[in-house]
Amino acid sequence: MNLHNRLVIVGTGCGAVELAFSARASGWEGPITMIGDDPSQPYQRPPLSKAFLSGDTAEEALHLRSPDAYGNLKIELLTGVTVEGIERTQQQVLTSRGNRISYDHLVLATGGRPRPLPEAEKVGKNLKNLFYLRTKSDADGIKSTFAPGKKIVVIGGGYIGLEVAASAIKTGMKVVVLQRDDRVLSRVAAPELSRFYESYHADAGVNIKTGINIEGLEFSDDNSRVVAVQTVDGERFESDAIVVGIGLIPNSELAADAGLKINDGVVVDTNMRTSDEHISALGDCANYYSELYKRDVRIESVPNAQENARKIAAILCGKPPRPPAAPWFWSDQYDLALKKVGLQEGYDSVVVRGDVGSKSFSIFYMLGNRVLSVDTVNRPVEFNHSKKLVTGRLLVDKAALGDESVALKDIIEASRDDIK
Repeated sequence: MNLHNRLVIVGTGCGAVELAFSARASGWEGPITMIGDDPSQPYQRPPLSKAFLSGDTAEEALHLRSPDAYGNLKIELLTGVTVEGIERTQQQVLTSRGNRISYDHLVLATGGRPRPLPEAEKVGKNLKNLFYLRTKSDADGIKSTFAPGKKIVVIGGGYIGLEVAASAIKTGMKVVVLQRDDRVLSRVAAPELSRFYESYHADAGVNIKTGINIEGLEFSDDNSRVVAVQTVDGERFESDAIVVGIGLIPNSELAADAGLKINDGVVVDTNMRTSDEHISALGDCANYYSELYKRDVRIESVPNAQENARKIAAILCGKPPRPPAAPWFWSDQYDLALKKVGLQEGYDSVVVRGDVGSKSFSIFYMLGNRVLSVDTVNRPVEFNHSKKLVTGRLLVDKAALGDESVALKDIIEASRDDIK
């Protein structure tokens, strides 16, 4: 790749910003243009459901880079602009401003959008007090409803839903979490972790209801607001605000319309290239083969998007990318700092290290004697060690893993590679 060529990035999220700055740092000398439909200066999204929502972080602290940093590195930043099409033969993107922007290499960092609540979709219009959480504007809307004594219903018991619940209960709101499955975090955690978080939220005053199917919504006389949520089993939950967190849909329509290969996101190879050699994709919208897990994955994680970005930057600039590492995630709720490394799908047993009844423990997801994934709660040192266990595909002694008298670093030294 000619380092004087033009790089165009669709998106202004964490992965897009990381790519632009990493490309410059790796020697890219040509024009770099970032295009995003969000009108705001590029910002961090994870705090939106945590510190920003609870008022502990100011808007300025969300900025991924200082406003001057883009100009200083000659990175063109187009905010509030939508890319409406890709003309692959001419290597141009079409924007909502009616202009065409040429590229030598195009990177899709389009992220995803919240999965809509079917019962709300039936209304066919925006509801003033029903929110999803993806953008700063969404967070501002949710935060505007926070007031002591007000009632908020959170639909979805995943990380986003529980983080919103924790932020809302701290402001004195009456919080109900409705979860369709029989436990919270059912798709991302073992039952042991689910029970811990259910108990912790209950002690904080959150009313968590599991195994709930929604029958419908009750609306105000002018149909502009939701006043209550009705469940199939006849329960009714009054609401001053509704927050829905039931999953993410990858934004792959732009790629699909351009004729790129799509399968639960934009399909890319191990170098993050799409079916068009001049186009790459990264982050929440990219589906790629994981050498670590030996299967296709699409990972919704800021660190993963940033890792994808650094890999693309290195490849574009003719430099070797870093070895693949296990994806990781985090969730802050109350005084609990949960950090997860790896993907737990396919595990056949768990090993608990520490007391799940306390606020400090780790859960290891095992496939035989191999560690697939680890959840740590308030154990940053064990989290760092766990990265080595997962990325190295190490085989360990499960009895030692559950014995806190045996240091985790000693277990790592005594382990061996999984050669399967």
